[in-house]
Amino acid sequence: QVQLVESGGGLVQAGGSLRLSCAASGRTFSSYDMGWFRQAPGKDREFVAAITWNGGSTYYTDSVKGRFTISRDNAKNTVYLQMNSLVPEDTAVYYCAARRSGLINYNYWGRGTQVTVSS
Repeated sequence: QVQLVESGGGLVQAGGSLRLSCAASGRTFSSYDMGWFRQAPGKDREFVAAITWNGGSTYYTDSVKGRFTISRDNAKNTVYLQMNSLVPEDTAVYYCAARRSGLINYNYWGRGTQVTVSS
């Protein structure tokens, strides 16, 4: 069982930066791949970024490549999403998710943190 708590959201002007954090409970954090997803008002939830259990591989949706960076600190049971050059289209609730390494579906989710980018 993994419990996830996101933090770091807020209101920022276009061009600004935010760093989201996701703190995970449990002793087996290092065996989970981690992901960030987001959901804008009236839209489906979409994949943003993911990182493998050991941080060896990262993946991004095209719209955030070069602007967002996912990282993790297994000693702190935390995954991060550094978001730079934010644009209003990045406005959404951002969710952290976890899946056992090797599985397809994310089966643990946080409650989300709101990110609002003003123009």
